[in-house]
Amino acid sequence: MVIVADILQIVESFAPPYMQEHWDNVGLLLGDPSRQVHKILVALDPFEHVCQEAAEWGAELLLTHHPLLFQPAKSITTDTAIGRSILLLASHGISAVNTHTNLDMAPGGVNDVLAQTLGLENISVIDPTGKNDAGQPYGLLRAGTVAPQSLEDFLAWVKRSLHCPGLRYVNSNDTVCNVAVGGGACAGELCRAAAAGCDTFVTADVKYNQFWEARELGINLIDAGHFYTENPICQALAAKIRAAFPEITVKISEKHADCMNFFL
Repeated sequence: MVIVADILQIVESFAPPYMQEHWDNVGLLLGDPSRQVHKILVALDPFEHVCQEAAEWGAELLLTHHPLLFQPAKSITTDTAIGRSILLLASHGISAVNTHTNLDMAPGGVNDVLAQTLGLENISVIDPTGKNDAGQPYGLLRAGTVAPQSLEDFLAWVKRSLHCPGLRYVNSNDTVCNVAVGGGACAGELCRAAAAGCDTFVTADVKYNQFWEARELGINLIDAGHFYTENPICQALAAKIRAAFPEITVKISEKHADCMNFFL
């Protein structure tokens, strides 16, 4: 018999809580740790439509990257989407577990998977925060290499590899070879990517001034979208759970998607 606590233990074995940022909220955020689990729904976000999918499918656990509760809630009512989500999950006995910045930092986590998805080689951690129990360095950003190519060719590759509808970018260097990646809102790490000798940085949620800063630093800056730079981790997360618990049915959400659209 597999229970919620068993799933949490496995998740924390490859993304330990000590790797999370101090402001983050990870782990079991809703539910009974002793609840038996037969079905797990994996998604990037625990939004209301994903919670509804979990309930309709009969999942006992919703495993996400982003937390169900990020800041303390003053009330939990049907007047808000988060309130409705929590009440929906609770009414169906569905637990909610998330692994957020600890999974960003972890070896084999969000940013290693992003680097691998983009075909980077010689992948390393930029400015490691520390080492895990196995002696592997962990930290936020990854760096790697690609065969020297034009920025236009690399942009086409990023768009195709991440299945994103479009990219925002600044062209500061016509040749791409040394690439840094930071899935999600890592644009504030631009200077670290440049200091590491990277000519290109793939991330998301880039602000106007950060594009100009990239021009000044001489580094290509590519915004591939928060959803698209982090979504590849869902497949990896599901695979880890399936390997640990082959008797459990693990499904990736069919409902989660980016809410932003491009008018072309």
